[in-house]
Amino acid sequence: TSSRRKTVGRALSPRGCRHKMKVSNVTSSRRKTRKAHFSAPSHQRRKIMSAPLSKELRTKWNTRRIPVRKDDEVQVVRGHYKGQQGKIIACYRKKWEIHIERLQRDKTNGATVNIGFHPSKVEVIKLKMDKSRKAILDRKNRSSAEEKGKYDASQISEV
Repeated sequence: TSSRRKTVGRALSPRGCRHKMKVSNVTSSRRKTRKAHFSAPSHQRRKIMSAPLSKELRTKWNTRRIPVRKDDEVQVVRGHYKGQQGKIIACYRKKWEIHIERLQRDKTNGATVNIGFHPSKVEVIKLKMDKSRKAILDRKNRSSAEEKGKYDASQISEV
């Protein structure tokens, strides 16, 4: 009975061993993933609010998408405003949207309001470059350019 008491409170593997089981924090539950997404903190929303780069920028920086920021120039690729270009004037993380200059709607009372776009529905055509942005792009570029763990024919023959 004393050995039985020791196992209380510990997770037992299917074979009954006393070591701890691996616990994964990834879920495939629709309810839990939606809750995690919509209650995500601001630093996670920044990463989720990424936009794809244009073909020219993609070849230049060797990366597909980057978190958007104010003063990036973007082009809308989906919806009623498809093809329109402009500079980002606000990144509204709480509402999951960005506001683009000159893309506004007139309300019935005469006021104009900015139209919100999700960053996945726009394409970055010009980046606002600063020191931290350059560091991010260099880091992403280097990791994909080194071809992690891949060998060519000459290296294989040497081994």
